Amino acid sequence: MAEEKKAVLVALITGRTTPAEAEEYLDELAFLAETAGIYAQKRFVQRLEHPDVRTFVGKGKLDEIKQAVNALGARALIFDDDLSPSQLRNIEREMNPAGEEPRVRVYDRSLLILDIFVMRAQTAQARTQVQLAMNQYLLPRLTRMWTHLERQRGGTGTRGGAGEKEIETDRRIIKTQIALLKEELEKIDKQRITQRKSRQNTVRVSLVGYTNVGKSTLMNLLSKAQVKAEDKLFATVDATVRKVVIGEIPFLLSDTVGFIRKLPHHLIESFKSTLDEVREADLLLHVADVAHPHHVHHMEVVKKTLADIGAGHLPVVLVLNKVDLLKDQRGAVDTDELAGYYRSLGYDQVVFVSAATKENIDRLRKMIYEDVRKKHLMIYPNYLAPVVDWSVY
Repeated sequence: MAEEKKAVLVALITGRTTPAEAEEYLDELAFLAETAGIYAQKRFVQRLEHPDVRTFVGKGKLDEIKQAVNALGARALIFDDDLSPSQLRNIEREMNPAGEEPRVRVYDRSLLILDIFVMRAQTAQARTQVQLAMNQYLLPRLTRMWTHLERQRGGTGTRGGAGEKEIETDRRIIKTQIALLKEELEKIDKQRITQRKSRQNTVRVSLVGYTNVGKSTLMNLLSKAQVKAEDKLFATVDATVRKVVIGEIPFLLSDTVGFIRKLPHHLIESFKSTLDEVREADLLLHVADVAHPHHVHHMEVVKKTLADIGAGHLPVVLVLNKVDLLKDQRGAVDTDELAGYYRSLGYDQVVFVSAATKENIDRLRKMIYEDVRKKHLMIYPNYLAPVVDWSVY
């Protein structure tokens, strides 16, 4: 394993967080790190009532972490929470002795997610949104470790011993970039508004869910398109919209970025126009990985995020994906009985599917069709819906 890809992970247990939950969060953090090409070698967990104002973890724990980083030759130290600018500077000073070229890069959760989005963004709009979010994050946190501006300037590697003058220069560059990126996004937003106006007489359905639950695979099944689908977090960053026809009724199906615990605020703000695909939908397909041991918590994260972006009132079909894996885990599964449990959580429409084996996809299509048909008839009240031959689907 390349030395520069080794990392140490750190999490705090505060309040009512249990050790089991902390381990689950670190599993997710390790998956995020791997998505960014960084591989966790060791984990540290500390219980504190509140994060240490200066170094996030206690001084003794930080010394222990430093020893592990040095012993492993790790080049990254990753925290599962956001660090304040002063915490970040203090931890980097502890990890990188004065007078030496910086060796250990400190990430907090937001920076790690932003780095992944930088790698994943494909369209001009997504790249602009991610660059804006990254610059807003970086502005108060510039230290001698940052290499992001070198990428933007076309430079290579870390500038050794960057001083205060260089940091001030970087701050001016970032402020200028933020202003330019905001102007660019305003232009893109105007174009998107025009596009969405042209769709006003078409029913819109949007796939939502925690990251890596199979939304893109379902998108491919329902739309017969080829949308990128990978077993990685945030495989989809750009919004994808496809026209789908079921029973001679057309509708638009969209897939956008998956949600995740502690999604960075700057990212949500920058992706506001992309998330309009969700806000303006007539129906949401909330996809969850039913085989994941913590999927109910993931569903709560999605529900809260939908409320935060103004989409909490929209009708929802709960699509419990990967039921084949659940059956592998448990053997026989009574989905009717399980459906009652999810209805008790507030989901009126529930369907168990497997995007991998296509199990129950026909039932999902029928549920979508019924909801789409009702909305379509509201737009076109004289439309005579045909009898659907489901054998062709």
